[in-house]
Amino acid sequence: MSTHPTHMAKSKQIRSALSAYRVMAIVAGIALFILITEMVMKYGFGMDNFLTRNWSYIHGFIYMGYAASVANLGLKSAWGLRRIVLHLLAGFVPVLPWVAEHRVNQETTALLQGAHLAGDPATAQDGQPA
Repeated sequence: MSTHPTHMAKSKQIRSALSAYRVMAIVAGIALFILITEMVMKYGFGMDNFLTRNWSYIHGFIYMGYAASVANLGLKSAWGLRRIVLHLLAGFVPVLPWVAEHRVNQETTALLQGAHLAGDPATAQDGQPA
């Protein structure tokens, strides 16, 4: 009996999605801190420079990458819509993307390891863990 839903993607696909998610969660968390700094500079001190003029747009693109990585991992790991939405919202709270990334990494790694140990053929390729 498998330890994961049958509609979950193959282990190799999930690992790839997890790697992309981890990178984007870290980058999105950093970008969020820069956005807060930019907003304080712009609205608190009235500063006008490259950062205050352009960072909001840059941060928006970074967040879209984060959102795509959340959706990709969520769909491949068979998360429910609620969990995907909560992870998307985590991208709006400082530090939370890093906390979520840590937990997701632990859970997904344990899930993949458990599936491999249970002998699930979807987690192995040529006798090797995917």
